[in-house]
Amino acid sequence: MTRLDPLTLRKSEDCYIDKLFQGVADLGCPLLAARFPRVFLDVNREPYEFDPAMFDGPLPTFVNTSSLRVVGGLGTIPRIVSENETIYAQHLTWADANDRIERVYRPYHHTLAGLIEEARQEFGHAILIDCHSMPSSAARLSSSRGQPRADIVLGDRYGASCDHAITRFLEALFADAGLSVVHNKPYAGGYITQAYGSPHNGKHALQIEINRALYMNERTLEKTPGYLELNHILSDVLDQFVSALGDLLSPVPVAAE
Repeated sequence: MTRLDPLTLRKSEDCYIDKLFQGVADLGCPLLAARFPRVFLDVNREPYEFDPAMFDGPLPTFVNTSSLRVVGGLGTIPRIVSENETIYAQHLTWADANDRIERVYRPYHHTLAGLIEEARQEFGHAILIDCHSMPSSAARLSSSRGQPRADIVLGDRYGASCDHAITRFLEALFADAGLSVVHNKPYAGGYITQAYGSPHNGKHALQIEINRALYMNERTLEKTPGYLELNHILSDVLDQFVSALGDLLSPVPVAAE
């Protein structure tokens, strides 16, 4: 159904991010990785953010057809990949789109919500780190004039999705490792941080965007020598972060919502 070659389709991929973060499993943390392409379905969106121009007929009235993400071509089923290249050579059907939601989107979010609630019930808090990569062009946009490009962008929806103590501590760890860190610009967090971040209920969601130029060739998608260095940095940062969690936040009473 696509008009693009496989390499072009992968321009929206968070390449190698699951591998870079896989060390958290050895620290006792659950790691949930999407095994489907974002160009097929993006779980960092509402379940029904669809561009009506992509479909061969009318959409149900409950579909969100006017969000900024839809207008930008990046809905739950994206219309474009980066550099504004149209993905599909033909219109989609509602049946196909709804099938993707039922088979892929809902199981992913059901699993994620269950992991978060399990942690909150056991510890009084749950901390979701939503891991992404960003093109180096976006990293340049996140930096002030005259400042170096951002290596890391931490998105907490301007404090609404995550306790400041968590964000500040993780920022300090990255800075101590020699990486430049920016808050909420140009990525303040997507649907996942919005939907699952509720600090007053003991649920914290923080998005991490990593500059792809640190570890990969953005044209060929091949790893560069920086991959191993970044892998070591992330392992050390995450080890320190997990070790300090007990001191960062005091338990809160767990109540049914």
